[in-house]
Amino acid sequence: MKRRTLPYLAQAGMIAALYAALTYLAMALNLAYGSVQFRFSEALTVLPILTPAAVPGLAIGCFIGNLASPYPLDLVFGTAASLIAAVLTRAVRRIRVKNLPVLAPLPPVLVNAVIVGLQITFFTPGEAASWAGFLISAAQVGLGQLAVCYLLGLPFGAALEKSGAAAHIFAHTK
Repeated sequence: MKRRTLPYLAQAGMIAALYAALTYLAMALNLAYGSVQFRFSEALTVLPILTPAAVPGLAIGCFIGNLASPYPLDLVFGTAASLIAAVLTRAVRRIRVKNLPVLAPLPPVLVNAVIVGLQITFFTPGEAASWAGFLISAAQVGLGQLAVCYLLGLPFGAALEKSGAAAHIFAHTK
């Protein structure tokens, strides 16, 4: 058991660091926070298909990335959304179409649309909390997530699997 602990922690730490760094890159381009976001870091949300270490890695990376958020509640709600999405992604990792984990990017899209959409609706100053406001916020967050997770994340995860790099990198934590 001890032998697997160090690689697990190292992988989780590297995923967290990469997620946070990519979030700050998106922040520099004004794409990381708010209802319209295009976080490059969300492409990493497919990593739970490859290693269980991605679950805490993504949650911790999201927490670190959200330290710069203008919305303080992102630390709680964004991190919770990332953790829930990572667990669900891990759960659907074996559902494949032509050996492609097509459902893996879906939990981050749906969970973030709902949780971040609710957060924006209820806690953004000047926003009137309403179903219409929630649906608009959820759609905006969800569309950004959909683009990143399916256009960047799914090909990234598939390329890692196909190249054999994932088997080498994540060998000790499967």
